[in-house]
Formats: sequence, C-alpha cells, structure tokens
Amino acid sequence: MRPIERSAPLGFLTFLGAALTAACSAPQAAPHAPPHGAAPAEESASSAAACLAAAGAPRQARPDEPPRIGVKHILVRYAGADRAEGTTRTREEACLRAMEARDKIRGGADFGEAVAQYSEEAGAASRGGSLGTVERADVLPPFADAAFELELQQLSDVVETRYGFHVIFRTE
Repeated sequence: MRPIERSAPLGFLTFLGAALTAACSAPQAAPHAPPHGAAPAEESASSAAACLAAAGAPRQARPDEPPRIGVKHILVRYAGADRAEGTTRTREEACLRAMEARDKIRGGADFGEAVAQYSEEAGAASRGGSLGTVERADVLPPFADAAFELELQQLSDVVETRYGFHVIFRTE
C-alpha cells in the first residue's frame, strides 16, 4: 500500500482546521435580522409584502384529492373585506396577524386557542374554527385550492379570500 502524499505541510493543515472550526462556531446573526440602519417599518413592509405574495400564490387542484375533507380555520379580517364592517385593520396588518397565528401553531400552540385569540369569524372560538366537512363547491376557490392540497393534519400557509386571510388545518 502506498503512503498518502501530502501536498501541504502539516502545520498549515492544522492552522486551516483551527480556522474553519473557529469560523463555523462563531456566533452568527439571526437569519431574519434587519441590516444595520434598517428601520422597523422597512422590515414590517418587507414582511407584509412577502405575506401578501404567499397568501395570493396560485395553487392547483391535486388529481387524487378526495371529494370531501374536514377543515378548521382562522379568519383575520381587514377594512374593505366582505363582511368586515367595523374592522379598521389594513390588509397588510391582517396578513401579518394571520401569519403570526400560523407561526404560533407551527411552534406548538393549540389550534383552538389560536382560533380564540386570532379568528374574527362569528362563533369560531366556540367550535374551534371547525367548518366540518366541505366539498370544493362549499368554499371560495382560493380557500378550496389551499385546503384540498393539504395532507391530513397539515396546516396551510396564509391564504387570502374576499373575506380576509385564513390559516387552514385539515382534520380529515
């Protein structure tokens, strides 16, 4: 067996290993930290734009989707949305609030508690956000597209309909 040839002196390799270890273990900035000098309003505007883009993302029907599914949802309304009388929240604020609810649930919060805290649909808290079982024709197309693409026990991203922003959970 032939000995391994070294093209660099051992001292250099030791130095390189130490430098890589130091660089990899150095504290890193938070992935969502704003750049130096970025105002919170700029960060909020950027987050709102990303939220709105995700909420309006096109979705397609799955060829193997069931005819009916069970769903729960959270609805966050904004001024100008259908049936949002008395709501003063902007569309951007509503999207961010729905995203906050989604993130809390993804972080382990109970869906029913999130419904009670965030949903603005009449009676939602008392039924845990449940809509029961629905067919595509029972709900608006953006809601249906998002809900029917979910796997069982999966949470959607934020979805916009003419009533506001939804976070959907498929139960059956």
